[in-house]
Amino acid sequence: MSVKRAIISVSDKTGLEELGKALASLNVEILSTGGTARFLRERSVPVVDVADYTGFPEMLDGRVKTLHPKIHGGILAIRNNDTHIKSLEEHSIGLIDLLVVNLYPFQATAKKSGVTFDELIEMIDIGGPTMIRAGSKNFKDVIVVVDPADYSWLIEHLKKDDITEQDRLRLATKAFNHTAAYDSAIANWLNQGFEKELPQQIHLTLGKVQAMRYGENPHQRAALYKVSDLENHKDLAFEQIWGKELSYNNIVDMSSAYELVREFEQPACVIIKHTNPCGAAIGKSISNAYELAFKTDPVSSYGGICGFNRELDESTAKLIADTFYEVIIAPSFSDPALDILTKKKNLRLIKITGDINGSNQIELHDTSFGVLVQTKDNISDELKNARVVTKRAPTPDEMRDMDFAMKVCKHTKSNTIIVAKSLQLVGVGAGQMSRVDSARIAIMKANLSTKGAVGASDAFFPFADGLKVLIDAGITSVVQPGGSIRDEEVIKAADEAGIAMVFTGIRHFKH
Repeated sequence: MSVKRAIISVSDKTGLEELGKALASLNVEILSTGGTARFLRERSVPVVDVADYTGFPEMLDGRVKTLHPKIHGGILAIRNNDTHIKSLEEHSIGLIDLLVVNLYPFQATAKKSGVTFDELIEMIDIGGPTMIRAGSKNFKDVIVVVDPADYSWLIEHLKKDDITEQDRLRLATKAFNHTAAYDSAIANWLNQGFEKELPQQIHLTLGKVQAMRYGENPHQRAALYKVSDLENHKDLAFEQIWGKELSYNNIVDMSSAYELVREFEQPACVIIKHTNPCGAAIGKSISNAYELAFKTDPVSSYGGICGFNRELDESTAKLIADTFYEVIIAPSFSDPALDILTKKKNLRLIKITGDINGSNQIELHDTSFGVLVQTKDNISDELKNARVVTKRAPTPDEMRDMDFAMKVCKHTKSNTIIVAKSLQLVGVGAGQMSRVDSARIAIMKANLSTKGAVGASDAFFPFADGLKVLIDAGITSVVQPGGSIRDEEVIKAADEAGIAMVFTGIRHFKH
């Protein structure tokens, strides 16, 4: 199909001059509006104003420009339908073969400070999406381009006159995705006005940013997608600076590692295995934090994901080089550290480059019955209002360690029991069906002494048996949410053993 008439109406002028001049050289009549028409004329590209073409002026402060039968009739007419062509002839409507349209920058405007509600309402494009959808519906006869990245391809193939129906379908599919993402952004912005409850509908537009070798297992396909905002959906919050392609499981564990390590303000290191911490510590330095974290469980650390909340320096890199890790994730890496770590072929180095969560404050979990949605578990200062329920109150050092233990607990699969001492993870009991079993495993897995350590539970002790396991191991204080019908029984067991217990009133289940 040859292109004789085009409409160009864009907010993003990237590549527009080259495209306009290329179309003009191919004798394509260009219809345009407002700023786009002015931009092209200033660059000596011949343009016909849409208002002159339709014989109807722009009105309502520009709200009505392209909403006219001469525009949409020319777009929607099926070329091999004699009735359609006859109707166009009766009403003096010409065919429109090419649409180059992108939309008002609604999302970019929404991010600016001081923008009013009414100003954002005016950034909701009407004519643009309508033309895009019309042209995309009629893709067999109309080419629709919404992405400046496609201009070079378009120019090349217009010159060859070899754009196929499959090409037009591909562009139409991209265009429908574009308008769907745009409408989703508007709906999600409006949903923010109803913050007391989750909205009746959530519109997520996910842009593919990276293919994975496979999913959790080799027979599953997988890719990494990011919530798209049209302008920068391919921008990741991290940069891989060394190593082979990331796997699905790598990404999952990377997220677990960095979510936990950034809980701490002091130099910290965590080591993750299958989303659960097998090492965690706060140290005087990053290298000290790593040494302490590694001592938690050297065996399980092998092949894990190591996360830091400070730049990874040379001394830490030397320590890491002695053990096999899948991924190291940190805000940055010193040059000497890179010199050491890039000698390890099977290691992946990940640098955090942005907000790991962005503006997303909800979590989704797919089930056989539907998608569960919840707000994030962002509470991290529950000990601030904690209540001492035993005769003995915890010491300041015990309170410090309980705060550390509960932060680790929050990021560990339920049922969870955490044992910690001197800001170092000592033992972990994770993902068990019975809390008493979690307590037993936490003590069994302890590679360090549990005498004088603190215990943390993500939910209440339903019986005193789990607490007694910790007491027998030498735990001197415990933090838990409380709320069991047997709380008094549990408190009595703590008092009889002379340990301190604190109730936070906040549960941290993680399924």
